[in-house]
Formats: sequence, C-alpha cells, structure tokens
Amino acid sequence: MKKKLIALIARSVEACNGKGLLPEVDLSRIEIEVPANPEHGDYASNVAMILASQAKQNPRKIAQSILENLKDSEGLLEKTQIAGPGFLNFVLKDDLWRNVLRDILEQKDRFGCLPIGEGKKIQLEFVSANPTGPLHIGHARGAVVGDVLSNLLAATGYAVSREYYINDAGNQMNNLGKSVLYRLRELAGEKIEFPDNCYQGEYIREISGDIFRKEGSRFLGENEDETIERFNEIAGAVILDGIRRDLKDFGVTFDCYFSEKELYRENGVGRLLDDLKKQGFIYSDGETLWFKTTAYGDDKDRVVIRKNGEPTYFAADIAYHADKFSRGFDTLIDIWGADHHGYIPRLQAAIQALGRDKDDLKIILVQLVNLLRAGEPVAMSTRSGEFVTLREVLDEVGKDAARYHFLMRRSDSHLDFDLEVAKKQSNENPVFYVQYAHARICSILRMAQERGMSLPDFAAIKPSLLVEPEERTLIKMMARYPEMLEGAVKTLEVHRITFYLNELAGLFHGYYNKYKVVTDDAALSAARLALVEAVRQVLVNALKIMGVGAPVKM
Repeated sequence: MKKKLIALIARSVEACNGKGLLPEVDLSRIEIEVPANPEHGDYASNVAMILASQAKQNPRKIAQSILENLKDSEGLLEKTQIAGPGFLNFVLKDDLWRNVLRDILEQKDRFGCLPIGEGKKIQLEFVSANPTGPLHIGHARGAVVGDVLSNLLAATGYAVSREYYINDAGNQMNNLGKSVLYRLRELAGEKIEFPDNCYQGEYIREISGDIFRKEGSRFLGENEDETIERFNEIAGAVILDGIRRDLKDFGVTFDCYFSEKELYRENGVGRLLDDLKKQGFIYSDGETLWFKTTAYGDDKDRVVIRKNGEPTYFAADIAYHADKFSRGFDTLIDIWGADHHGYIPRLQAAIQALGRDKDDLKIILVQLVNLLRAGEPVAMSTRSGEFVTLREVLDEVGKDAARYHFLMRRSDSHLDFDLEVAKKQSNENPVFYVQYAHARICSILRMAQERGMSLPDFAAIKPSLLVEPEERTLIKMMARYPEMLEGAVKTLEVHRITFYLNELAGLFHGYYNKYKVVTDDAALSAARLALVEAVRQVLVNALKIMGVGAPVKM
C-alpha cells in the first residue's frame, strides 16, 4: 500500500515539475505513515513539508498542487485531504482493503514474505560465547535476536548463513584448563586455594569429577602445561556440547561452528597482518604492532601484536572477518553485547582496510537482561559462578515464553524478564495473549465445521458484509504485515514483530468479545470465518519467524 501511494505521489510531483510548479523530489525522503488518529485517514505523507524549503512555498500550497495533479488511475483512493501544516491524508477504498483477505487466504504462509533480499548472501554471527561455561540469560537474548533475524531475512529473500565463532584460543581457555586441574587436585585430597581468575561454577566440579572417576589422579604426576592443555580440550568439548544442546532446545541452530584456532593454522593471522603492513595499514612502534584505525575515523590506533609477540583479540577479529568475506558473503551481521560498543569503530576500520565498504558490516548491540521473580530482582554473580543459565530459564518457563519475552524490547534497551509473568496462563503474559488468539480462532473454526460450515474460498464469500469498524481495522492491520516485515528488515529490528503480534492479537480479542463469528446469517458467517482465518494465518506466519509455536488448543 505504501509503495503504491509513494508512486502515486511521485507521479503527481513529476507532473507539477513539468508545469514548473514544484522541484523534483527524492523518493527515498517521502514518508508514508499511519496516522495516530484514525479520523485522519488510512495513511499520511509529509512530502509537502519536504518540498517546502526547495520550492520556497507554503507547504499547504504545495500539498494543494500535488492533490490537483494526482491521477488515481488504479482507483485506490476514496478521499484525500490536507491537514495541519501540510500533511496529505489518504483514505483508501473499502474494496481495496477487503482484497487483502483474498491475498492472505491465497498466499497462506507466503503472505508478507516480500522477495526484497534478491538472493543476497548474508552471514549472521551470534552468541559466540567462550566455551568456558554454560550459556546464561545474557547469551540467550543475543541468541534469540540472531535466530529471529535470520528467520526474518530468509523469509524476505536473503540467503542466510548462521555462524557461531568458538573462542577456543587464548588465555581464557588456559584458565579453563587450570580450573579443572585445581578441582581435580581437591578431589585427590590436596588443599587448594582456588585462584580468582579461574572459573568457579559447579560445572567445573562436574567435569573434574568425571575425569577423576575415569582416570583417578594419574594426570597429577604429569607435566602441568601439558595437563592444562589436555584439560582445555576435554572441558571445552564438554561445555560446547552442552551449549549446543541448550541452543537446540531453545530453537537455535547454526550452519557453521567456526573455531578461532583455524585462524592461526599455517600462520594465517601473521600472513594477513604482513599483507596489511605492506599496504601501510600497520606500523611498528618498537616491538609492538599497531593498526592505523584513525585513518578510518577511530579515536586512536589499536594494537594488533603486543610487545611479547602475542596477537590481540583485534588481530584475530581482522583475520576472522577477512575469512568471512573470502567465503563470498555480501553483508556480515555481528550481534554483540552492549559492552562492546567501543569496539565497533576499530572493526569498521579493519573492514575498510580489507577493501570492503563500511556498510558491508552491520553490528547489532544487545543490552543486559534484568531477571525478576514477581517483580523482585534475582541475584546473579558470574564471579562466584552462581549465574542464571539459559537451561534454568528454559526448564522453568519453556522455549516459547523465553523466546517471546527476550523480544519484548529493542535489543539495545535493557530488558526486565519476570519469570513469574512468563509462566502465567493469563492476559498478563504477552506470549499467552498472542497464542490464545490463535487457539481461539482454531476453536471457532472447529465449531463452524461441527455445524457443517466449512471455510469458504474467497470467491464464495461477500466481503462487503464486513462493515463493522473493528472488521475494517483488523483488515488494515493485516495489510500492514508485509510493511512491518520490510521495516524490520531495513532496520534489523526484530522486536517490531513482537509489537505487531501484540497489537493484532489485541484487536482480534476485542472483536471476538463484541461480535459473533458464527451467526444465523450464513453469508455473514462465511465472511467472518474468512476474516478470522486470515487473522489466524498472519499470526502463524509471524510466530513462525519468531520461532514460537501456534497452539490449536490452550
């Protein structure tokens, strides 16, 4: 609908331009919005205000010129008007809205899936938690944002690859091996003062206990460095297996698990840094190597090789993103914790040094989750290892509620997640509210079938019987589903789907409470059955992208 209106307005402005009335307009600047007040029409445009400064005219005069030259050859408009300082308000014909029902009933699960991606290859890298402990709720939020964004992009025509980057090189893995070794020594009877930089969670005791049951204390007499390296591999594999299981139960799977160690094979990182040094992007300051990130807007240059010869995380990240682009992706999307905000400029600088456009890399930041129980904070401490894991949340509230609640806010906003609310079977619980709308419609359709009323084809109904204001509002809301998806793709904001579902479910519940769907009037019943079936289909389509179930009974 929006695209048709933009094209209509553009043709009118072009006609005005040909008459010397108005200058040309950049179509990307034309905004079509849904007015907050329904009395102001179905859509409104700011085009007159955009042209006012260029034309040096009053925006209302410009709006009048546009309306006078508007050629509605497709018969879209019932009424147009000028409002406020120069907004153009449009009311579409009822038949146009009712035809949306036909589109939904015919397209079914394809409705809303505009092919805007045109097959472009996108790689999403998300979660990527160090394999040094189980996933906690902070990781869970990033996981569901990445998974839903992957679903959304795939549904709108992109070729999507999902990747988990395994940080299995560096000091954190060495500390993991030490942690297991110290706990093993405790089990063997030694009195140990556990170092602060080691991992203290119960899962370390479990891994050490398993090794002790199988091997006893034989490792304690061997070379400590070799033992730590061996325990790195054992513990890392156990933890990564647990992460995979938790993610699978959370509805999240990956196309690729990429090991950081792969970057260092055959001196891959070193060779890349040598190439960048030859190109003038890297310089030495004594024994330290620096990347000239200030050349691309960073506030200071960044170290890639420390004085001791060890590469920094930044060096590995440059190599990793170079590897991603070498695999033929058009765009990379990384989903990070919000505490990595300051890291963005240096990585964008590296991308440009690699010969790519800055916009070929998108970064989505995910803020912290405040876990509550009946409004009271749940204590969490990663230092003591007493954090709340994804597994604990899944076991308590289930996959659907967990996924839905993690998407209740913008990803870069703090999120309050109340466990008690997520478990409620009431309208207080947003996921229950939306799923209940679907189950309610399924119940209506079953009842109609029991009365011998099957769901008719669109050609067999009279959509003109849907005259109630709430029916028109429901249809208009469903018509905006493709627009909402397109907006979510352009902004990479998956919470828009959650907001949309809440609003659509609310409109349906209000309609159901006011009107009977199955009535004594067969023709009206058929039209209303088609209406609620369309609502059901849109609910299913959106919930599928979110990875949330659509139960038929509740």
